[in-house]
Amino acid sequence: MKSLELFHNLAIAIVAILVVGCNEANPKDNLPDISGKAGEIAIISTKAHWEAEPGNSIRTVLAAEFPYIPQREPLYRLFNVPFENFTQIFKVHRNLLHVNINDTCTLGMRVAHDIWAKPQTMLILSAPDEISASEFILSNGDKICKVFEEAERQRVINGAKQYCNTKLCSLVEQNYGGTPYFPFNYSLKKQNGNFIWISYETSFTNQGIFIYKVPYTGEEQFTPEYLTALRDAVLKENVPATSEGSYMITNPNLIPGFFKKTIGGRDIAEVRSLWDTHNDFMGGPFISDAFLSPDGKDIIIAEGFVYAPKYAKRDYLRQLEAILYSWHWEKK
Repeated sequence: MKSLELFHNLAIAIVAILVVGCNEANPKDNLPDISGKAGEIAIISTKAHWEAEPGNSIRTVLAAEFPYIPQREPLYRLFNVPFENFTQIFKVHRNLLHVNINDTCTLGMRVAHDIWAKPQTMLILSAPDEISASEFILSNGDKICKVFEEAERQRVINGAKQYCNTKLCSLVEQNYGGTPYFPFNYSLKKQNGNFIWISYETSFTNQGIFIYKVPYTGEEQFTPEYLTALRDAVLKENVPATSEGSYMITNPNLIPGFFKKTIGGRDIAEVRSLWDTHNDFMGGPFISDAFLSPDGKDIIIAEGFVYAPKYAKRDYLRQLEAILYSWHWEKK
């Protein structure tokens, strides 16, 4: 009963904060920065709910296997914070999922931002009982994932905007009419005609971005078969590996994931899979986005790949995805 009372009081406090925020001067400029690592979500709930079906449903949705990376990694790292332990150290966490199960609650969810820190995202799930909570979580899994995906992505984009490598952005913009926001630590590795290679490299990791274009001739170009064949041809010419006669290829043993999306007003054909090397032993995940230029004359391909043999790949790939999704056209 004590946990339920604390939980109920916390829910009322959150509602009060949101209502006040709508009617008074916004104090969010004074909030502290968020804590926690990228890809983490703090689940605020009773231990009993976390260990029962509501917790199982949350893990099914948010700790599912991240697709198209070589090792098994969950979408998010989850950890439970019981209500009585929800102190300031956890209130400033970047991602919060508040599970409110009480017989006075109405089934539903809503999102709040920057309650105790910035840029913070909090998803509040309410249900009258465990069964309805569990069913609601499973049936709204895509929406729940999207809330945290967009939050993590926007943090990367905002950081790239704030600490942008304007020289790189100008170079790409001059060649393609638009550009992503590149963080300051990215640099130009190669430019060859319509092909540009930009990368951020450390002693043990490499996050690379390829951008190239081809004339648009028809919708058949927006297929996984065409885009994969084009990718292999372009990378064979431009991306050598470490051994003589070796070069980057698309892994031939895995069927690529193919998705149609609309990002920032652009219709995108997205390919996700693993890259490999011909006559070498390197590999990793990649994401490739193809979209039309504003004049409809060219298909532009912007691709990010990760090489990090000693480390997990999920967060590196998410960072590249955010950079690619930040593509914006030159303002006339």
